[in-house]
Amino acid sequence: MPIGKPVSLILGLLFGVLLWFLTPVQFMALAAGLVAALTLVRRPIWGLLVFAFLATSIPYTTLELGIRTTVSEAVLGVTWVGVIWQSFIGNTRGFLQWRPTERALIWLMLFSAVPFVVGMLTIHAEGNGPVNWVRWLMNLSLLFLVPLLLRTDRDRDQLVIALLLGNLAMLLLSVFMFLKSRNAMSMIPILTALKYAHPEAVQDIFSANYQRMASPWVHPNLTGGVLVLFIPMALLYGWTRAGIRRALGLAVAILGCAGLLLSISRGAIVSLVLVLLWMTYKRVPYTGRILGLGVIFAVALVMFYPPLQERLMTIFSASNASTEVRFSEYSKFPDAMARYPLGIGFKVDPPVPDSGLVGISNLWLNYIYKIGIPGLLLFIAVTVLWWREVRPTGVITHITEQNALWLGCIAGVLAALLTGFFDHYFSFTFVLIGLFWLLMGLSLQQVRLHPVILGPVSVRKELQP
Repeated sequence: MPIGKPVSLILGLLFGVLLWFLTPVQFMALAAGLVAALTLVRRPIWGLLVFAFLATSIPYTTLELGIRTTVSEAVLGVTWVGVIWQSFIGNTRGFLQWRPTERALIWLMLFSAVPFVVGMLTIHAEGNGPVNWVRWLMNLSLLFLVPLLLRTDRDRDQLVIALLLGNLAMLLLSVFMFLKSRNAMSMIPILTALKYAHPEAVQDIFSANYQRMASPWVHPNLTGGVLVLFIPMALLYGWTRAGIRRALGLAVAILGCAGLLLSISRGAIVSLVLVLLWMTYKRVPYTGRILGLGVIFAVALVMFYPPLQERLMTIFSASNASTEVRFSEYSKFPDAMARYPLGIGFKVDPPVPDSGLVGISNLWLNYIYKIGIPGLLLFIAVTVLWWREVRPTGVITHITEQNALWLGCIAGVLAALLTGFFDHYFSFTFVLIGLFWLLMGLSLQQVRLHPVILGPVSVRKELQP
């Protein structure tokens, strides 16, 4: 008997039973979800594209699948199911190479099992440690999806477009709502409709400083973090393309700079300026002019937006409230290290409830807080190995379609790492770290695909008389 007949009978029986217990609307939603999931399993690259758009536009929209998770991470999970199936039938053989960066990341993922177990045994607080651990590992795994799924220039271009479209949608919504009301609280009904979890936390964040632009990333510093991650890519992508792609890239870059200033994320602003100065040092064409135009744009915005004036005037002031909190966190951090030498694991985020300790607003120290000093050393090893492979070894005198994505990803990841000295979000914040590792994977793939164009050989040739 052909296999199609029993499969059809089983599916017919299953849907009949479901229709008996579910309302027509629930049944249609379930059927549509199943069809979408099967489509993504068959074409996992579509899952990566959907993740890229959702993760940048509505990152924390949730759904209930026995456990509560974000829609973007659910799509990522289905994408991995598709990758495993494609691997089973032999369609991914040879695409993933275990080079030093990948091996170091695997060691980081394996070691994280130790603080996970320790945290489950020693941290007495409510929290779903196993789920949080798996979600963190899945976010890191995006570095491996790049070589497995992005096999052609067209695939990579589609991914960049999905990322930029998601950012554009997020920026249009955020900037429009903020300019309309000048109050971050106006975003709350929209996020409620999008089924954001913990509405009380959203309310607290927006009410704490309603004059900072709200966005689907909720916290203004998170908004600043994701913008500095993508502004360099958007600028260089739009710079080297034509038509609608050029308009898309430049729109995201310009709106991103406006959103960055309106979110008043000090660490993100400083990090982006430092990256632009580094690009100027590398003689990337026109970066000096871009930096100058950015300063003019920022001054104009500051002149017409007093809250931004107040925020920037206290950017390095020790009397600033957030600065005082950070100094307090640093002074108490040795106590946390002494109490949790292997970290607190994944059951809860710092600080542990009823411990008398505080959290830490630093990417690097947050690794120690969560998975101990060995975890931090492994993360540093991954970043050092990544940098050794992708770094420019000389001046960059030309920006082309071939090197724009490489340089944009490098600049974005560097900006994210620099924000780590001011905030902790790129360490264990779900979805955001997934985008971080995705860009790291893209930069590695670009330098491996175009070693002659991007590597030391081309630089030396350009420097020859």
